Amino acid sequence: MVKRASSFCLLSCVVVLLLSLVSAVTDNRQDKQVYVVYMGSLPSRADYTPMSNHISILQEVTGESSMEGRLVRSYKRSFNGFAARLTESEREQVAEMEGVVSVFPTKKLQLQTTASWDFMGLKEGKNTKRNLAVESDTIVGIIDTGIWPESESFSDKGFGRLPKKWKGVCSGGKNFTCNNKLIGARDYTGEGSRDNQGHGSHTASTAAGNAVASASFFGIGNGTARGGVPAARIASYKVCTPTGCSTEAILSAFDDAIADGVDVISISLGDDHANPYEKGPIAIGAFHAMAKGILTVNSAGNSGPSPNSVGSVAPWILTVAASTTNREFLTKVVIRNGKTLVGRSVNPFDLKGKDYPLVRGSHVKGKIFVTGYPVSSAAAVATIILDNKNYASISPRPLSALSQVDFDSLLSYINSTKSPQGTVLKTEAVFNQKAPKVASFSSRGPNPIAVDLLKPDITAPGVEILAAYSPLGSPSLGDQRRVKYSVLSGTSMSCPHVAGIAAYIKTFHPDWSPSMIQSAIMTTAWSMNASETGVASTEFAYGAGHVDPIAALHPGLVYELDKADHITFLCGLNYTSKTLKLITGEAVTCTGNTLPRNLNYPSMSAKLSETKSSFTVTFNRTVTNVGIPNSKYNSKIILNHGTKLSVKVSPNVLFMKSVKEKQSFTVTVSGSNIDPKLPSSASLIWSDGPHKVRSPIVVYTDTPDSI
Repeated sequence: MVKRASSFCLLSCVVVLLLSLVSAVTDNRQDKQVYVVYMGSLPSRADYTPMSNHISILQEVTGESSMEGRLVRSYKRSFNGFAARLTESEREQVAEMEGVVSVFPTKKLQLQTTASWDFMGLKEGKNTKRNLAVESDTIVGIIDTGIWPESESFSDKGFGRLPKKWKGVCSGGKNFTCNNKLIGARDYTGEGSRDNQGHGSHTASTAAGNAVASASFFGIGNGTARGGVPAARIASYKVCTPTGCSTEAILSAFDDAIADGVDVISISLGDDHANPYEKGPIAIGAFHAMAKGILTVNSAGNSGPSPNSVGSVAPWILTVAASTTNREFLTKVVIRNGKTLVGRSVNPFDLKGKDYPLVRGSHVKGKIFVTGYPVSSAAAVATIILDNKNYASISPRPLSALSQVDFDSLLSYINSTKSPQGTVLKTEAVFNQKAPKVASFSSRGPNPIAVDLLKPDITAPGVEILAAYSPLGSPSLGDQRRVKYSVLSGTSMSCPHVAGIAAYIKTFHPDWSPSMIQSAIMTTAWSMNASETGVASTEFAYGAGHVDPIAALHPGLVYELDKADHITFLCGLNYTSKTLKLITGEAVTCTGNTLPRNLNYPSMSAKLSETKSSFTVTFNRTVTNVGIPNSKYNSKIILNHGTKLSVKVSPNVLFMKSVKEKQSFTVTVSGSNIDPKLPSSASLIWSDGPHKVRSPIVVYTDTPDSI
């Protein structure tokens, strides 16, 4: 990568697997559910009869002699276990029995590889309301590493002529052809627009790729891959090479994209720290896009979970964190003593359940290499590593990454056994009940540039996302395989999800400004307040919450902003007229004493100067009615994280006689002795019944030591 001042990096982490949507299979008889009782490897003794043992266990737990309607399946050829209908109390008893490794509910695996859209409620085909005529005229600009034009995700089969508003060109270089889907390509690197890394193809197809059946990663997760607006057009702007993404290229791409007539810009790039607005090419470019009615969606960064690590901090940019979906991918390690250890990786390799010697030394040929470092051996049959990250990675060879607890258990077995043996299984998908949860790598707030502006704004799926790839790119470091579809994790992946949703909203509301679309996305988000305790679960991780594309179509009320509002905000940050000229491109005169926290933003945040004294802060806001006339909105305050705040709204009722009517209100927050290690927060909800317009309110005193 080139020097930090002039280069930006791609915000993807590691390549990981996304498999099918998983849903629970529930038995409706007497509150019983089908559970799998996994018991590890088959015992080697000759007198062991698996089914007899399974029936005996069930009889002991249920007190019933007949297992008809109870025993669903008995696993007895390659491993040991059974599936049975159990009540919750029976499941708990079985789980405590000796010889039982785990008990978990069965799931139905449905063949949909980009299940992230289903997870958010944006279903495939006719299951989602669409305005196809307008969607076909919608153009999503992707500023990235280029694109692979031959991918099925960018085929123009069924597409009509180009949108009349399109003013761009196809200058992708030698042997590069656009079509009626991929309508434009520009290169700022000298390499040509063809994607030789995979990142740009992945983000473009996530935002607006066609629905492509039978997409998979080496047969894993076979199903349909699609973007958020499959009928939309794509324009590619290549600004990145393997060494980085230069400042000048980024600014050139914004310059062209705005003039070309794109409707939404998705840019999954960023620095490893926040830059002052006037020194940030993305902030500058996005400001001009906003002024022309174009929303810019940007990834928050992959420097989490450190506080103050969010890199995209301008209010005219929609900043996206990354979170999980309702499935996770596990690669089990089965050792000879019958115990199963659960690790993470994307492992399509099948060792056929055969046991191999487990070794820690240098003689690894024909054996499984066990190491505490994130490396793999080309000579070994497979590798088992220690890695505490909470997502799976692709490896060029069979591999499983164990947590500290499981890795210690493996070492204990190796050290206490004369000839330790085991095997690494193929990756499998399990239902993730804790989703959505913000990924550890996702950059966190608070905002280091504008301390009274909450960032990131929203979170979206960014873990284990399968989408289009470049056959010139490697799925993992040192990997000789080549694929058309691959799996990546990072805020780079969450960003195009939200860009696709922004484009989806614009197809129904083509006259909405960027701030209206951003407000709709933020105020209709799923609340994530209860995901877990501690700073990792606060608004500094996820902003307003998890994006909900269906609810965002009809927000009821929106917080509107225009160019003048943003200039006033910058005046409140004590920007000089000279500096503001760099950002706005015009002469600016700041008047009066304006507070940045009074920017008409969908979230409310304030940094307090002292921790022990009492405080009172106010936020002034104005909402615009985009719902129905003659509506009455009542306010409601919900305190989060055990917060002890007093929050008052005046007026606490808003009467909207007509559509587009505006009403102003003031939020007053007071308290004392707040926790310096945690932000104190609440939610303001305006509701007329059908609509619930939620805004987070956050006050804090200092940056926490860790998140």
